[in-house]
Amino acid sequence: MRTALVIGTGLIGTSAALALSQRGVVVHLADHDPEQARTAAALGAGTDEAPDGPVDLAVVAAPPAHVADVLADAMRRGAARGYADVASVKGGPRRELEARDLDLTSYIGTHPMSGREKSGPLAASGDLFEGRPWVLTPTRETDTEVLNLALELVSHCRAVPVVMDADAHDRAVALVSHMPHLVSSMVAARLEHAEEAAVRLCGQGIRDVTRIAASDPRMWIDILSANPGPVADLLTDVAADLGEAVRALRALQSSDEDKRRAGTTGIEDVLRRGNAGQVRVPGKHGAAPRVYEVVAVLIDDQPGQLARIFADAGQAGVNIEDVRIEHATGQQAGLVQLMVEPKSAPVLSAALRERGWAIRQ
Repeated sequence: MRTALVIGTGLIGTSAALALSQRGVVVHLADHDPEQARTAAALGAGTDEAPDGPVDLAVVAAPPAHVADVLADAMRRGAARGYADVASVKGGPRRELEARDLDLTSYIGTHPMSGREKSGPLAASGDLFEGRPWVLTPTRETDTEVLNLALELVSHCRAVPVVMDADAHDRAVALVSHMPHLVSSMVAARLEHAEEAAVRLCGQGIRDVTRIAASDPRMWIDILSANPGPVADLLTDVAADLGEAVRALRALQSSDEDKRRAGTTGIEDVLRRGNAGQVRVPGKHGAAPRVYEVVAVLIDDQPGQLARIFADAGQAGVNIEDVRIEHATGQQAGLVQLMVEPKSAPVLSAALRERGWAIRQ
């Protein structure tokens, strides 16, 4: 691939354009808002000047509701040899294109499984997709050259290609992305009118659960409007679980010992099924999840503290597998949780103590 046209210069489009430009591809940028395309160009994502002729690959990064319109326009103009979209829903846009009686041998649906809570070109990054799955949904009529162009796009973005059926993809993202986002928003909504004294008690758990609720509602309305059925089916199951949990908790309030026992069993069932599901979430680099030991270090909220900890861990010969930071309420301090292999935990704890760090047991 030598040339590309990215149509839609929001977070995903600009991030893909940055990655392609960094790999030497000549990228042309287009957007319904010319100022947004100019911003992306200023960031180094490409040029907002129109190409002289057909490019190798046109990448449509428009909201799901507009993908078919934008693709159809580009295909009728002969803008490229191959066409791909990066929308988060795949079945609907393809059926819309089929209904327009277009030649779809030059088209492939794709979806990079990466993003941020922020949107727009200023939130973009050339390494946004690095190591992340990138779904491709070719059909039997997809031209081999177009599939290869899409694979080259994924390679330039340093993502991991995953081939799926379009409708299977939509059911999968409903489970792992769309439904969890709504549940996160529902939990966060409980905080809107909560007492200030209660909100001040927020710790890392509530931050983890509500992090994605900070995303742009307008963007998510577009996404959910394109995949409502599978999401509604999953929320129906979640609602059934919530109903059972409510009944079990009410039973725990009872003075009847049998009811309390049944309530305990009901809550335990929910928690154990949660354990069983959580262990299926892929771990580091997509491998099977592993159990790490946590070394908790108290730090002051000052520049260079994290760099010092990582440097000290490196000198001790310990690899940090993952890290979390829990900030203290009302204090300029925090707790850094370093996840390491169990055999490395004692070595790291001893090394950090020797270097003056306060280790939380």
